[in-house]
Amino acid sequence: MQKVSINYKQIFNDILDTKFPYKKDDCLHLLNKEKLSAIDIITINKKIFGQNNENEILNQKHRSYSKSDILKILDYQKKHKFNNSQLALHFKLSRNSVAKWKKMFLL
Repeated sequence: MQKVSINYKQIFNDILDTKFPYKKDDCLHLLNKEKLSAIDIITINKKIFGQNNENEILNQKHRSYSKSDILKILDYQKKHKFNNSQLALHFKLSRNSVAKWKKMFLL
């Protein structure tokens, strides 16, 4: 079975071109990257649609993160001196996920 990758750059460019052309400059530095990380995708999505997306709670259950994305999130926590609850709120994660990742990758 062939793994299909989603071209987020094309999706976001199409959305910006058709519905939010005035927001394209804010997202351009991320869209010009060679490869988008999960954090980049979340950041672009927030810039386009804002913080209060009504489907956000439903979509939260289906997010998955690569090891490199998890390590970036944990590094962000250390850099900004966030506790697990603050990090979970910032990235809209479960506190349990953050604790689990710390056990898996940092201990």
